[in-house]
Amino acid sequence: MDAKTAIKTVMERNGEIRQIYWVACGGSLVDLYPAHCMMMAESMLVESGIYTSREFLLATPKKLGKTSLTVLCSHSGGTKETLDAAELALSRGSAVITMTHAPGSPADSDRWISWVYPWSEDQKTEVIPSGISLSIAAELLAAQEEFSSYDALMEGIRKMDGIVAAAKEKVRAELCDRFAALCQKHDFLYILGSGAAFSQTYGFAICSLMEMQWQHCAYLHSGEYFHGPFEVTEDGVFYFLQKSSGKCRPMDERAEDFLKTHTDTLMVLDALEYGMDAVDPAVRDYLDPVLFYAMNCELRSARGRLFDHDVDYRRYMGKVPY
Repeated sequence: MDAKTAIKTVMERNGEIRQIYWVACGGSLVDLYPAHCMMMAESMLVESGIYTSREFLLATPKKLGKTSLTVLCSHSGGTKETLDAAELALSRGSAVITMTHAPGSPADSDRWISWVYPWSEDQKTEVIPSGISLSIAAELLAAQEEFSSYDALMEGIRKMDGIVAAAKEKVRAELCDRFAALCQKHDFLYILGSGAAFSQTYGFAICSLMEMQWQHCAYLHSGEYFHGPFEVTEDGVFYFLQKSSGKCRPMDERAEDFLKTHTDTLMVLDALEYGMDAVDPAVRDYLDPVLFYAMNCELRSARGRLFDHDVDYRRYMGKVPY
C-alpha cells in the first residue's frame, strides 16, 4: 500500500473529500496528530478532526458521511473501540483507511482500505504510522488543492531516518543518564511542548512514562503554561521541555526563559540542536514529533534501566477487567 494509491482509491469511490477524521487510542492517536495539524494549517477545503475512538463513537460528528475520509490506527489490529469506529464510519458512507501492524487481524479487512505496516527498531519513517499519516494528508492535499510544501515534506520524511539515528547517539551522551537520575530524585515531573509536537508531549507522558514506567507526571502546553500552571513553578520541581523547531517555537522559548529563572530543575530537548535544522522550515512542525518520539524512547529506556523496570511490564493493561 502507498498513500498515492490509497487517496486515488478514496477519490474514485467517494469523489471530493471535505472532512478527514483521525481516530485511534493512546500511542496510535499520538501518531495521527501531526497529520491533523498539517491538514488544519495547509488545507482551504478540508476540515480535519481528531478523536479518541470511544469519543468518536459517543460524540460522532454530524458531517461524517460520503464526503468524509476516516483514518484509523490500531497497532494490535484488535482495539475494539477503533474497530467499532471504523464500522460506524463505513456505515455512514465515509471512506475508511485503517493502519495496523497485525496482518490478518480484524483491522486488516478488505471491507476498507487496510494498510499493514512493519514495526521494529530503526524502521524507516515513511513506513510507520507517523510517516504514513503525513503522506496520506499530503496526497489528499495534492489531489484536491495546491500543496506547495509537498516536495519539502516528502524530502523531510526521507531525511528523518538519518536525523534520528544521529540524534539517538547525541541524546544518549547528553540527556539519558541525567533524565533517569532526575526521575529517581523526583516522584513527579511536568512535560511541556507545543504545536504538532504537543502530540509527543502528551505521548511521552501517558505512554512512555505513565504506562511504561509508572512515573507520575503531567503534560502542559507551552502557551497555556502562562494561563494558570506557571503559578506552581518553584525550585525542586522537575520540568522537561520539548523545544520545537517550527512556527510554534516562540511559545517554547518563552516557557524556557521563565523556567530558567523560576526553577532549579529544567531539562530542554531542543529539536534544532538534534538535527531538525536540516529539514525545510515549511514542514519542520510536522516532523518534529518523529524526532521527539525517538528521543522519548531513549529517555524512557534509560529510566527503565536505572529503575529495573522493563518497558513492556504492565499491572493492569490486558490483565484486569476495565
